[in-house]
Amino acid sequence: MVNLVKNSPIVCSQRPIALIGGGQIGPDDLNLVLSRVNQVVAADGGAAAVIESGRMPDAVIGDFDSLERRYREQIPEERLFPIREQDSTDFDKALRSIEAPLVLGVGFLGGRLDHQLAVLNALVRLPDHRCILLGEHEVAFHAPPHITMTIEPGQTVSLFPFQRVTGRSKGLEWPIDGLVLEPDGRVGTSNRAMSDVELEVDGPGLLVMVPRTALDQVMLAFQSERTGRWRAHAG
Repeated sequence: MVNLVKNSPIVCSQRPIALIGGGQIGPDDLNLVLSRVNQVVAADGGAAAVIESGRMPDAVIGDFDSLERRYREQIPEERLFPIREQDSTDFDKALRSIEAPLVLGVGFLGGRLDHQLAVLNALVRLPDHRCILLGEHEVAFHAPPHITMTIEPGQTVSLFPFQRVTGRSKGLEWPIDGLVLEPDGRVGTSNRAMSDVELEVDGPGLLVMVPRTALDQVMLAFQSERTGRWRAHAG
């Protein structure tokens, strides 16, 4: 549902929503995500990929500096939601404008490194917006307070802190219990699953990366409502 109430989320849904960006999109990415949602939101130039797939985005959100005119003219005016400020990325603008139990993001990983870092920064800065980003080889998400995932033994599970975090784990070859993870200190990349992976984190700020094949398991974990939620940052 698109919400036209001022100062309210632009798009609201009780089911997962796809968010499509204008970055690198693999040949199967859109089909993988669109088959799992009912509504599709585009972040600015991401609308082109949605239209090329034969579907019209339910909403397009961004500053519209990368949406070509030929695509914009195909989109009904009531589905265009410009946010003109230049202090945030289109991913940030779109994600904070969506109210849904889960967002599946495509077209945000890969390509320019600075763009990817800005996306991951927004993912962590908006802790109350649960989002899974689809990459070429992995899916990435901001760790909730608690999550249990079925990951095939031997598969890589990487943890990268965007701020100082502590926590506990089960099912990892190298547990994180008793460790302090920091962006300028110890990180947890290239760990491995031994069985079902359980993570419990004491605060927000930890990015989790697991194989792309685990997408449905991560979705199930978030939709179980057993993960807990972080509060929005003040201000």
